[in-house]
Amino acid sequence: MDRSIDYVIIVAYLIGIAIFGIVKGGKQKTSKDYFQSSDSVQWWAVCFSIVAAETSTLTFISIPGLAYLTNLNFLQVTFGYLLGRIVIGTILLPSYFKGDLDTAYQFLENRFGGKTRSFASVVFLFTRLAADGVRLFATAIPLKLMLDISYPVAIIIIAIIALTYTYVGGVKGVIWVDVIQMGIYLGGAIIALGFLVFQFLPDGFDSIIAASQLDGKLEIFNWGFDNGIAGFFSQPYTVLGGILGGAFLSMASHGTDQLIVQRLLTTKSLKAGKKAIIGSGILVIFQFTLFLLVGLGLYALYGTYDLAEIGTKIGITKSDEIFPIFILEKLPVGFSGIIIAGLFAAALSTLAGSISALSSSTMLDLYKPFTGINDDTKELKVSRYFTIMWTVLLIGSAFFFMSSPQTVVELALSIASFTYGGLLGTFLLGLMNKRATQEDALAGFTAGIFVMISVIALNLVAWTWFTLLGVLVTVLVGSLLSKLSKNE
Repeated sequence: MDRSIDYVIIVAYLIGIAIFGIVKGGKQKTSKDYFQSSDSVQWWAVCFSIVAAETSTLTFISIPGLAYLTNLNFLQVTFGYLLGRIVIGTILLPSYFKGDLDTAYQFLENRFGGKTRSFASVVFLFTRLAADGVRLFATAIPLKLMLDISYPVAIIIIAIIALTYTYVGGVKGVIWVDVIQMGIYLGGAIIALGFLVFQFLPDGFDSIIAASQLDGKLEIFNWGFDNGIAGFFSQPYTVLGGILGGAFLSMASHGTDQLIVQRLLTTKSLKAGKKAIIGSGILVIFQFTLFLLVGLGLYALYGTYDLAEIGTKIGITKSDEIFPIFILEKLPVGFSGIIIAGLFAAALSTLAGSISALSSSTMLDLYKPFTGINDDTKELKVSRYFTIMWTVLLIGSAFFFMSSPQTVVELALSIASFTYGGLLGTFLLGLMNKRATQEDALAGFTAGIFVMISVIALNLVAWTWFTLLGVLVTVLVGSLLSKLSKNE
């Protein structure tokens, strides 16, 4: 099959979107312009940007594969995502918009002190480096399959493109590129589902329902009490685990993670920020539903759980490759190019946002406080150096995760949940316990991380419980220490 038209579409789109990001980003005079934008960004643009940044690559590649292998239980987690964002808008955002904050972790400095801010920033940097290394690897999967190149080469190509418009356009350029990207990749998913329903499946949507019903794949809610207490906590997608786990993960990832908070701060008002964060939760439910339906459509088309068997037929080794292979092998030339271009562009938004967030936290939470730098021109130059540095480190992280057998979406979320509990717990400790000191917060934060190391090492519970456990340990230890110090 001649893919020349697809290649032209993909190359033209990627070049065009990079130029668009540079133009929309405008010129920056200071690091604050570079990382926060001097102008207010519309709430709906930030809303779309949040969704594109958090789910683009993982949703496009891994969620259809997850539905192919299992069922619709993952939707329980998305209901928790919306609940968590409502809590963020009610509790955390008002604290962020009270003062002129540069990063999420400046709130911790205002509440506890500089050491807590620095510690939280370092934890964020390492977590984001690992989680987005997985995302960068996921983005390379379709490029590798399409061009028949190695994963390392595909990873480097994608990283260089993201670096280009992030380096020049800053966070404003990243956000406006996200707006375009979200429309393209959602449209691409709808096109793919349309071809499955109207061309490849004999009875259209009825074929999806029939195949899914036969194997119990339409199940959304799973109470998880079949195998006792141990079995309940070992299942990631139960009603309680999914909703609570999703809520606390969303509170941590969208309320304490600089990747998202950086975007929210560009709205410049509490009301606009609330609209952006809660609106993104509604969009995420729609988006995950769409991609899960694509996965069920692929299951109806290929009709087997056995990856070894299907691998001999269409040449895949993991479920994450099922959707990209369908795009390349089944869709007409031109349509496949549009969808893959949208995938790359949406994936680039996640990577570009991550690079910007990592650079901003490094500059504003660590470098600037420790060096006392107060020169706008020099600050902007150093900020761009950090942008290059983190791009290189993300490439290295993606190389590290290439051999993982776990689906990329679960791997990335597991990594994030590992430290998110300590981060969110520290924020909640500062809001709920007025007596807690910096020492109490640091001790609770550290305890939360060490407990999660033990939980993960011993494989005690599923990943959806990680954040909640980390929050409980952090808040309990911090509160107990504050009470003991008061009684002395």
